Amino acid sequence: MRLGVLDIGSNTVHMLAADVRAGGRPLAATSDRTVLRLMRYLTDDGAISDDGVRALVDAVRQARRVAEQERVDELLATATSAVRDATNGVEVIARIEEALGQPLQVLDGETEAELTFLAVRRWFGWSAGQILLLDIGGGSLEIAAGGEELPDAAASVPLGAGRMTVQFLPSDPPGEDDVERLRTHAAATLDAVLPRFAGLPRADHVVGSSKAIRSLAKLVGYPVPGWSGTERMLLPRAALGSWIPRLARLPASARQELPGITADRTFQIVAAAVSLHAAMSALEVDELEVSPWALREGVLLRYIEQLTQSGARA
Repeated sequence: MRLGVLDIGSNTVHMLAADVRAGGRPLAATSDRTVLRLMRYLTDDGAISDDGVRALVDAVRQARRVAEQERVDELLATATSAVRDATNGVEVIARIEEALGQPLQVLDGETEAELTFLAVRRWFGWSAGQILLLDIGGGSLEIAAGGEELPDAAASVPLGAGRMTVQFLPSDPPGEDDVERLRTHAAATLDAVLPRFAGLPRADHVVGSSKAIRSLAKLVGYPVPGWSGTERMLLPRAALGSWIPRLARLPASARQELPGITADRTFQIVAAAVSLHAAMSALEVDELEVSPWALREGVLLRYIEQLTQSGARA
């Protein structure tokens, strides 16, 4: 069957259509993205502005049209931090559901971390042992760790690239003082959740997922041989730290000329780098591996599991 996952995030509205079957891996058929950067539409009281809601509804309608064109059998619609944290979230959810013609599942931060962890576990396999996951979105940063498909510990903190850009790095390019304020804020925010991970076994693999981390890996990382002749990307913390001042000195228009930095990420990439570096430092991670699978694949995998358990055929 063909499933669609509609991921309404802080940076994009992304519809992934994939062919799935019980026991098999999802095979992506179509990917449709609309870049919104919802954090720029937040009002002083934390609501999504009228312009932002209109842009969001238009993007959702576009995704629904693509899903219908791709003959998706079922559309799994999810929203993450931008919608769940908005002070007018109830109204926004109602508008989205009206545009979709179906209910919207708003994921809390820990569920988002758990689903992303499931995707990473399936990608790396059981032989990967203990996994520590870092995932950076537009609104939040997720951390999860464990040796099974469900993490032993999971946390979500409001250190997403879009949110931190709006709050701490409004100038283009940002000043050194603003970058340092963000670094201090990120370290203090992470301190609150570190005890959840303190007693866990040391990770055999530290993994990063999300478009922001993949972009940073292309900029500062390097490839190494993977399984079956494939390559995998490693992102060293030291190289990331040395690039942050260089990124911060460049205006956004110049950053997109760098390897891996696409136009839709150029405004937020400095904040993403600072948040990721702070998390790697707090967790004493020297380097991480990049996973091509993340939240959307986790949503698909969990749904396939539920179909199988209910006796339905995917």
